Amino acid sequence: MSQQAQQMLDRHRETLDQAVEAITSRGFWTPYPENIKKYPEEAVKGAPERFKAMLEQHYALKVPAVAGQVGGEVSPYGFELGVTYDQPEQGALIDAMQAAMPAWRDAGAEARVGVCLEILARLNAMSPDIAQAVSHTSGQAPMMAFQAGGPHAQDRGLEAVTYAWQAMSQVPATAKWVKPQGKHDPLVLDKRYHIVPRGISLVVACSTFPTWNTYPGLFASLATGNPVILKPHPAAILPVAMTARVAQEVLEEAGFDPCLVSLVPDTAEAPVTKELALDPAVKLIDFTGSNAFGEWLEQNATQAQVFTEKAGINTVIIDSVEQIKPVAQNLAFTLSLYSGQMCTTTQAIYVPKEGIKTADGQLSFDEVAGTLAKAVEKFLSDNDRACAVLGAIQSPATAARIDECRGLGEVLLDSEPREHAQFPGARVHTPLLLKVDAGQRDAFSEERFGPISFVIATDSTAHSIELAREVIGEKGAITLGAYTTDDAVAEQFEALAMEVAAPLSLNLDGGVFVNQSAAYSDFHATGGNPAANASLCDQAFVTRRFVVVQSRRHGKLD
Repeated sequence: MSQQAQQMLDRHRETLDQAVEAITSRGFWTPYPENIKKYPEEAVKGAPERFKAMLEQHYALKVPAVAGQVGGEVSPYGFELGVTYDQPEQGALIDAMQAAMPAWRDAGAEARVGVCLEILARLNAMSPDIAQAVSHTSGQAPMMAFQAGGPHAQDRGLEAVTYAWQAMSQVPATAKWVKPQGKHDPLVLDKRYHIVPRGISLVVACSTFPTWNTYPGLFASLATGNPVILKPHPAAILPVAMTARVAQEVLEEAGFDPCLVSLVPDTAEAPVTKELALDPAVKLIDFTGSNAFGEWLEQNATQAQVFTEKAGINTVIIDSVEQIKPVAQNLAFTLSLYSGQMCTTTQAIYVPKEGIKTADGQLSFDEVAGTLAKAVEKFLSDNDRACAVLGAIQSPATAARIDECRGLGEVLLDSEPREHAQFPGARVHTPLLLKVDAGQRDAFSEERFGPISFVIATDSTAHSIELAREVIGEKGAITLGAYTTDDAVAEQFEALAMEVAAPLSLNLDGGVFVNQSAAYSDFHATGGNPAANASLCDQAFVTRRFVVVQSRRHGKLD
């Protein structure tokens, strides 16, 4: 191991040890504060100006050979970024990464993990700057962009490194194998075990969470010895490019080829993802995005291990509550946060048509639905707060979908555009809440990405459970929420969660929300239903990224 890599590991050894403990105990822990006040004041205050300085500029990275330049990002807050990026020549890049891989492999797990920990530490220090890039590509509001784009994304990256470290540490470098032979001399073999990466890793980033959904695959692959191609969404290149630059700088400082992490940007008009995904040298693919393309990758990129997070019908079932107001307030935040553009946002809310029991008596279906609609309306009544929670709609197609879905049910709460005080051109829309009957399955059983949700009238809680089981079984879900005051019904919800392999949040009515996921404790997705074939993060997410190759030879007893 190089001296530089050793120093990096030593510098972050305590963090690594604590992370190993955290994924074992599953309690709260993070080395990356989510409170922006914990970061240097100048770093925070100067971030907007540093972001502006990147606009209308070329963003340079180390590239073996340049095929051309691409750009074209437009902020959902209403202005063009004007940033351009080099697009590598694919053949030259593949050749360079394959040439760089043996040294990265042979450096060993400690060196690779040390480098990854240093990359994450530097990314954390850059969180205010990354937040600017995330906000103006994804449309996330500033605080969410800071937390989800910065420390929370780094948490998920560290989590992947930790699982990789744990898995690789379980494989000894050497062993002496001694088999007794009775009166004869024992058989003795000296054995060596090598962690061997599978090959080049392709990480296909999404536009809504360009770092949070990218870091797990990036760091799981890099820590286990695989070079990584980062393929950003054409609308959200800058945060991924900033990540790649940090990775290249640290790799070079540690004595490795910086192209071990490389950016391959493209445009919507001339995409390159399919070509990259089918390259024989690409052995790992991480993808977050649409069902159609995720399924295409699973079916066609057969030379690679493919990890996908796709779409699902995230569900809440309401059976009974103590008080409806805190439940409605909790769900109002869930439906409003980032304009429903989270893979964890609830879409289908099942309520018995005869209503629900509360501590204050029976509430009718219409009263439950009306209370929820009023809670969202009240929560977003202050426009400044609304904009700070909603952020901006990332894609014009998502905004158009709101109009397309109005006719799918009775409008409980209509979506309305909002004016952003700082960015008049921002694409801001409040949630659309629709009332439908359980028989209108075509309406609520398809993913409607964006601030679009359905309150569904069912025959009973048992009927709600049955529908949820069928819909999630067919379409998948990343999150499942439920409310009941009956312990027996709570056990039914627990059983449902296991049957459909979706994590359950039960009776949330305070400061924790169904669409939030905590690194080191919550498994994001399970890999057990159609919404995702992998979990972020677990052992399976990392162990499929390397193989163990052993050698053996005759040895002697010591």
